[in-house]
Amino acid sequence: MNTRLHHLAEAHNARFGTSGVRGLVSDLSDAVCYAYAQAFLRSIATDSARVVVGHDLRPSSPRIAAACIQAIRDAGREAVFVGALPTPALAYYCALQRAPGIVVTGSHIPFDRNGIKFYRADGEIDKADEQAILDAEVPVPDALSPAPLPAVDAAALEAYVARYTDFFGIGALAGMRVALYEHSSVARDVLRTVFERLGAEVLSLGRTDTFVPIDTEAVRAEDIAQARAWAQAHRFDAIVSTDGDADRPLIGDETGTWLRGDVVGILCAQYLHADVVVTPVSSNTAVEKCGAFRQVLRTRIGSPYVIAGMDAQRGAGRVVGYEANGGFLLGSDVEYGEAIGASAAETASVGAGSVGTGGFGSAEVATDGPEATQKCLPAGAARLKALPTRDSLLPMLALLAMARAKGCPVSQLADALPRRFTASDRIQNVPTEFSRALIARLQQTPAEAAALMAPDAGDVIAIDTTDGLRTSFATGEIVHLRPSGNAPELRCYAEAADEPRARALCDACLARIAASA
Repeated sequence: MNTRLHHLAEAHNARFGTSGVRGLVSDLSDAVCYAYAQAFLRSIATDSARVVVGHDLRPSSPRIAAACIQAIRDAGREAVFVGALPTPALAYYCALQRAPGIVVTGSHIPFDRNGIKFYRADGEIDKADEQAILDAEVPVPDALSPAPLPAVDAAALEAYVARYTDFFGIGALAGMRVALYEHSSVARDVLRTVFERLGAEVLSLGRTDTFVPIDTEAVRAEDIAQARAWAQAHRFDAIVSTDGDADRPLIGDETGTWLRGDVVGILCAQYLHADVVVTPVSSNTAVEKCGAFRQVLRTRIGSPYVIAGMDAQRGAGRVVGYEANGGFLLGSDVEYGEAIGASAAETASVGAGSVGTGGFGSAEVATDGPEATQKCLPAGAARLKALPTRDSLLPMLALLAMARAKGCPVSQLADALPRRFTASDRIQNVPTEFSRALIARLQQTPAEAAALMAPDAGDVIAIDTTDGLRTSFATGEIVHLRPSGNAPELRCYAEAADEPRARALCDACLARIAASA
């Protein structure tokens, strides 16, 4: 039986969100997942004989992967099963093999939901590709019984490890101690491998076989408290983690304080000496105010929009992108010698010895001569190839390398940035229709928007509708409301001149909306 995918997707509430297909596990039946894979093969991956397939550690992911692999086989193609691995690792392997790919993941959303992301050989599919997939006519067998998953091909994980160990160099983080909050991240083992090969000592914390929906834009109160408790109980230079599929980082300093993802993005872009930065409208305005980049381009929220923005800047120098969730995208190759955590003069002024509460003090920093410059540079391969999809590992390594080069603890890396702070959270289980109606009403009535979003922030001086409703007030403060593209949630982003005020703006706005709902 053939059907247009759009009709099947609507009937089962399995739709494209901000990035990839999302839906309840109960709606992502074998038939629906099979149909999506078939539609991808028929509309986008039309010429490839091989398709790479991987998944995260959600309980439902292997079953969905098996349905996708069955679709690939029934289409007369070869499925290369790379097992449980980070989404950026699959994307990188697809680029190396010049093959399309499918990764089964729901990213950070609760475990009763899941999703599917599709990759062309040259990167993530875009919004036009999504529409082509939905328009495809696909066969759906009356009786579908996917075969068991095949043996895992380990080459994709090995290539991902080599990407960073070759570039940064074996021993680049020698003497540093990194705490790894493992939880149920699909990257928990590969992160340990990379950090240890770069010379760091790794402390494993919080490993669990129960899926934990880590949202790097709205960190749970228990994770905030736990990180600080671990910092008091253990000595480390940084604590790192990821969301479920490891395309979004969670990076904390030596005190166990989690860094905001949009600050991480600015610091990583500075480390790479980016010329052009592409980031969604929700990110911290310190990216413009710091004056470090020739151009900053703002987009709608979602990696497809960031990627489209980077594509438009191709040839404009070193082009990077990041999202407020911390996921970092490399839009152009980085040559050896371009990624510098600090200038030679800055490094030469730093003395050796202990500079933080972690293990950094055991790693000597060169204080003069050519070796000082070399300490700032990756010591491995000549080039870090572009990877235009969200990645969590590059920003982790960049911030640690920057701290090492500057001779300062991770907590001091952002000290030179303009004093702009962001906070974000969301109301869960809010119908998307309610969120859209609310935002439409507030767009038409600025006085109501001010009263609901920030009644003590002065007059509304600007409204940005690039994605949701982003309102700037006379105090210089910003409050931004937007329905999630992945789940029935209403998200709020706030920005102010100090962290408590940003948090208060966000919390109070959401509380007023919840009370009025």
